[in-house]
Amino acid sequence: MARDPRYDILFEPVKIGPVTARNRFYQVPHCNGMGRKHPTAMAVMRGVKAEGGWAVVCTEQCDIHVTSDTEREIRLWDDRDIPYLARVADQVHKHGGLAGLELTHMGYHAGNYIGREVAMAPSGRPAYGNMPFHARAMDKTDIADYRRWHRAAALRGKEAGFDIMYVYAGHSLSLPMHFLSQRHNTRTDEYGGSMENRVRLLREVIEDTKNAVGDTCGIAVRLAVNELLGPGGITPDKEGRAVIEMLGELPDLWDVNVADWENDSETSRFTEEGYQEEHTSFVKSLTSKPVVGVGRYTSPDKMVSLIKNGVLDMIGAARPSIADPFLPKKIEEGRIEDIRECIGCNICIGTANQNTYMRCTQNPTQSEEWRRDWHPEVIPPKNTDDRILIVGSGPAGLEAARALGQRGYDVMLAEARHELGGRAAWESGLPGLSAWGRVKDWRIGQLHKLPNVEIFMDSEMTAETVRETGASLVALATGATWRRDGSGRYHDHAMQSALKFAQKIFTPEDIVAGADVEGPVVVFDDDHYYMGGVIAEALARAGRTVSIVTPSASVSSWTAFTLEIGRIQARMRELGIALHLDHTLTDIDMGEIEITDIYSGRTEWINCSSVVMVTGQNPNDALYHELMADKAANEAAGIRRISRIGDCYGPGPIAAAVFGGHRYARELGDHVGDGVPFKREIVELVAEI
Repeated sequence: MARDPRYDILFEPVKIGPVTARNRFYQVPHCNGMGRKHPTAMAVMRGVKAEGGWAVVCTEQCDIHVTSDTEREIRLWDDRDIPYLARVADQVHKHGGLAGLELTHMGYHAGNYIGREVAMAPSGRPAYGNMPFHARAMDKTDIADYRRWHRAAALRGKEAGFDIMYVYAGHSLSLPMHFLSQRHNTRTDEYGGSMENRVRLLREVIEDTKNAVGDTCGIAVRLAVNELLGPGGITPDKEGRAVIEMLGELPDLWDVNVADWENDSETSRFTEEGYQEEHTSFVKSLTSKPVVGVGRYTSPDKMVSLIKNGVLDMIGAARPSIADPFLPKKIEEGRIEDIRECIGCNICIGTANQNTYMRCTQNPTQSEEWRRDWHPEVIPPKNTDDRILIVGSGPAGLEAARALGQRGYDVMLAEARHELGGRAAWESGLPGLSAWGRVKDWRIGQLHKLPNVEIFMDSEMTAETVRETGASLVALATGATWRRDGSGRYHDHAMQSALKFAQKIFTPEDIVAGADVEGPVVVFDDDHYYMGGVIAEALARAGRTVSIVTPSASVSSWTAFTLEIGRIQARMRELGIALHLDHTLTDIDMGEIEITDIYSGRTEWINCSSVVMVTGQNPNDALYHELMADKAANEAAGIRRISRIGDCYGPGPIAAAVFGGHRYARELGDHVGDGVPFKREIVELVAEI
C-alpha cells in the first residue's frame, strides 16, 4: 500500500548537527533490563527498531564513571566497555539508523553498591530514597573531574561508533539537573545561587562534549522542563524556560520531558496520549534547533499536528517503540491499521525494574529478538499440516490464533461467549483501563484479515465437541477465575469463614458483571498488582462505602515497579476509601469482619456487608483434564497433542498470557528439548585469579 500523503512530513530528514536523521521518528533513551549483562540481546533489540524505521535509536542511560553506578544499566567507565557498546551502534547502523548514547552521572541517585564509592551532589544530602548513605558536597576538584569523566566517555562513545551524544539533565536523576535545582543546590560559589550560576555546569558540559566529539556527533541535551512539584521544583516559567533561553542554540538537539520518571512515564490509567505537551510546547519557540518530545504517541494524525503546529520537530517514543518497533514503517507503507498501539500499562518498566529482560503486553517478541530469534513482524511459515483448534479467545487465544494464522495454519477459534477478548474485554471496562482494550482490538482486526482462521462464537466446548472438530492439535486458552475463598499469597489456604458466608463474598468478575454488592464493602487485596485498587475505585465510584485490607504496606504494592504506586495511593484517599495496611483478613461474620495486624497480631472487627476477594486465581482447566482422561478417544479423533496456554496454564499478567499464546504458535512443530529454550550470553572468566 502507498503512504498517505498527509504523513509525508513525518518522513522528511532532520539535520542534527553534523548528522542527518532520515525521518522524524526518534526512539528516546529507555531502560530495558538487558544492559551490559546481556549486551547482544540489547544490541539486536535496538537494531530491530532501526529496521522498523526509527531514524534515531538511543541507548538507556550510560554511567560514565564508577562514582555513578546503577548496576543494571550500561557503562562507559573505561575502554573495556567500548566493544559491547559498539555492537549496539553497529546494529543500528546496519538498518540505516543513527545511534544515540545517553551519557549519565546520577549524582546522589547513584547507589554505588558495586564500587562502594561515596555518592556526590552539588550540596551534601542524604542519598536518594531510603538508601542508608549520604552524598558528599562536590568541591571544585570534583566538578573538574566530572567534566573530565564526561568528556572521556564521549570520546569512547565516538570510538564505539555513536552518532549522537547526550548531555543528560532529565528525570531529576543527573548531576546537571541537580545543579539546576534550588532544592538540591545550596552552593554559594559560582555554581550556585543565581540562575546563571546554576546553569553553569550544564553549559560547560555541553561545550566540553561539543569540543570533544561535535565534529562527527550531534550533541543532544535531555532536559526536564517541569518537575510537576510547583514552585519548589523546576518549572516551565522558571528554570525550564531560563535554560532554553540561555542555551537554546548551544546543543544540536533538545530532548525535553517532565520529571521525574513517574511523571515522564505515566500510565494510561492516569493520563491520555500527549499528556506532556502542555508542559513542553513552549520549547520550540525559543530555539531553532530540533526539538524531540514524548507523550505515548501512536496516532500519525497527532504526530503530524505536532510538527505542523511547531510543537516538535521529531516524534519521540519509548513505550510505543517497544509495543511496535515497526510503527514508522507501517505508517510509511500505508498500514496504519497494523500498528500495535501501546496500552500504557508499564509492564515494560515493571519487569525491567526487576533487573531482568523487559516485557510488553502488546509485543510478545520484546527482548526475545536475539535469544529466541523472534522477529516482531516475521514468523516462520508452517512446517506441519496440522489443523488447530483453539478454545478461548482471551489474550492467549487471540494471539495464538493470530500468529498461527500468520504462519499459514488452518485455525478454528471457539469462544463460549458472544464477545471476543476474555479478560482483555472485561478488564478494559474498569476505571482507567480502557486503553487495555487495544490488546483484543488489534488482534481481532488482524484475525479478520486471515482467511485461514475461522471464529466460532457462542461455542462452549466439551470433550466430545472438541473431538468432533477434526483438529489434530488443540490449545486450551480457557483462562482463569479469581478465587472467592480467600486463598492467595498471605493465606495459602481457603478460609473456612469465607466458605461459610459465601453469599457475601464476591470476585472481580462479579463486580464487572454488575453484581448487587451491598455496602459497606471490604476489598481484600492479597494480589498486590493493579486489580485490588481498580476494583476499590470502581466500587467507590458506584457509591459504595469501601475499605481495603492488604497485608502490604500499600495498596497494589507491585505497582511500585510500574511507577503507579503513588498515584494509586492518592486515588484511594481522594475517593475516601479506608485503608487497613499491613493487615490481613482473618474471619468473616454477619455484618462484620475480623482483621489482624500482620506484625503485632492485634485484631479488630470492622463493619462489612460484602467482601471482594482479590487474592489468587484458579486455572479454568477442567476441559483439559476431561480430555486427558481419555487418551484413546483423542487418538481415535485424530488429536495428537493437547496443550494449555495463557492463564489456563498459569495465571499471570496479560503480558504473560499474550506471550504464552505467541510462544505456542512459534514453537508449534519445532522440537523443544529439555535444555534451556533460549540463547544465553555467558560472561568469560578472567585469564587468571
